[in-house]
Amino acid sequence: MNLALWIATGLLAVVALGGGVTKMFVPGAKLAAAPGGGWTADFGAGFVKTLGVLEFLAAAGLILPAVLGIAPVLVPVTAVCWILLMVGAMITHGRRGETGFVLLNLIYLALAAFIVWGRLVLEPFTG
Repeated sequence: MNLALWIATGLLAVVALGGGVTKMFVPGAKLAAAPGGGWTADFGAGFVKTLGVLEFLAAAGLILPAVLGIAPVLVPVTAVCWILLMVGAMITHGRRGETGFVLLNLIYLALAAFIVWGRLVLEPFTG
């Protein structure tokens, strides 16, 4: 189970890192023209970049506390925060009629829920 949790955590961290870097560094017009990025035209650049920073921090929060052995309880806490972020993403994409992206966000939410459950109940970090 520990291996499955690490795989799920790694996958989610890669998703968070990719989304964060994209939102932080890709110009707004290019981001809005990308598939699933149309929502960014409805929000200010500062908001989109802030989401990017949060996603970047989520990637770090999913991996670094456990790898470094410093406050590993932050891994499931970060996963809970990711769940909240995905609820917002699902609402945003749902309002735009982008059901494919709603389903994708639901998958990310399920991965995060698995990490929370796994790290708090099934295989908590010890130490």
